[in-house]
Amino acid sequence: MTQQPKRTWFGPATLVAAAFIGPGTVVTASLAGANFGYALLWALVFSVLATMILQEMAARLGVVTQQGLGEAIHQHIASPMLRWGAIALILFAVVIGNSVYQGGNLMGATLGIAGVTGTPQPWMPIVIGGIAIVLLWSGNYHKLERVLIALVMLMSGAFIATLILSQPDWGAFFSGLLVPSLPAGSVLTVVALIGTTVVPYNLFLHAASAAKKWSGDAALADARRDLVVSIPLGGLISIAIVSTAASAFFGHAVQLEGARDLSEALRPLAGDSATWLMAIGLFAAGLSSSLTAPLAAAYALSGLLGYGANLRSLPFRLTWIGVISVGMLIASLKLKPVEVIWLAQVANGLLLPVMALFLLWACNHAMLGAKRNTGWQNLMAGVVVLIATGLGVRSIGAALAFW
Repeated sequence: MTQQPKRTWFGPATLVAAAFIGPGTVVTASLAGANFGYALLWALVFSVLATMILQEMAARLGVVTQQGLGEAIHQHIASPMLRWGAIALILFAVVIGNSVYQGGNLMGATLGIAGVTGTPQPWMPIVIGGIAIVLLWSGNYHKLERVLIALVMLMSGAFIATLILSQPDWGAFFSGLLVPSLPAGSVLTVVALIGTTVVPYNLFLHAASAAKKWSGDAALADARRDLVVSIPLGGLISIAIVSTAASAFFGHAVQLEGARDLSEALRPLAGDSATWLMAIGLFAAGLSSSLTAPLAAAYALSGLLGYGANLRSLPFRLTWIGVISVGMLIASLKLKPVEVIWLAQVANGLLLPVMALFLLWACNHAMLGAKRNTGWQNLMAGVVVLIATGLGVRSIGAALAFW
C-alpha cells in the first residue's frame, strides 16, 4: 500500500487549478471583463462549483480504486466495441486536442515573457517546451506537484496584486459576483467562461494524480480538503483577471484583442508594476498548462491502453513528448493565439459531456464499493452533465461560426 504523505493543504487538485488557469482562460476572462465589466463574475462562481462536483468524483475514483479514469474505462467496460469507441474518442479529443491546447499554452508563456522584455522571440516556445520536457522527463510526480503548486502561488499573487493595483469598483464587483445577469450579447462569453474552467482532461489528470498521492478510504478527507482549497483558488485567479480587465477597459473607448493588450493598458492605470505582474502571471499560466496538458494526455492514453500510470514508462513518455512536440510546432507557425484557442475549444466541446458521463458511470460502478455516488451526488452530477452537454453544443457552434 502507498505510504501516506504528511498532510498538506495542496495536492493533486492544485494540478487541476494549474491546468484550467492557462492562456485561454486569461484571454477569455480578459475579454469578458473588457466587454461586460463585472456583470459575468457569477458565471465563474458557478464554474467553480461545477468543477468541484466533477473533480471530487474524479479524486474519489483515484483514491478508492488506485486507478485513473482511463484505467477504469479500460478494465470495466465489458463490450470491446464500446471500449475501443471510447479509446478512439479520447485519443482524438484528449491527446490531439491537448496538442492543440499546448500550442496556445506555449504562445501564452511567450507573450508573458514579451510583456517583460518588450519583444516576443520566435524561438521562445521551443525553450519553454524544452523546460516542460526536462521537468516531465524526471518522472517524479512529487517534484512536478511542487513545481505546479509554486506556479499556482505565483499566478495567485501576480493576478490578485494586479487586481488591487487596478482599483476596481468594489460595489459592481460584488454585485456581479452574487447577482446573475445576462447583458445583451453575453451568452457565448458565459459559455466560454464555464468552458475554460470545467475542463474535461482534468478528470483524467485528477483521478490518476490522486491515486499517486493517496490510498485508502481515510485519505478521502485529505483529497477533499485539497479540493476545497485549490479549486476556489483557481476560480479566484479567474475572477481577478475579469475584474482587472473591467477596471482597465470597460466603459473606455479602448479595444482589447488579447491578454498582452491588457498588460499594456494597465501601465497608465496602475503603473509599471501592474504591467509586470500581469506579464508574470501570464507566463506562469502558460508554463503550468504546458506541463499539465501533456501530463493529462499521457495519463489518459496510458490508462486506456492498459499501460498504467508509470511516469517513466516508454509509452507514457512518448505520449507527452508527442503532445509537446506538436504544441511547439503550432506555436512556431506564427498563428494567432485566439485562433488556436478557438480550435482547441472544438475538441473541448466534443469531449466534456461525454467524459462527464464516463465519470458518472465510473462513480456508480461496483468498483467503488461503499464509496459509490449517493443519490444527492448523482443529482448534482446529473445537472452538471446536462449543462456540460449544452456547453458542448454551444461551444462547437460558436467555434464553427468563428471559422
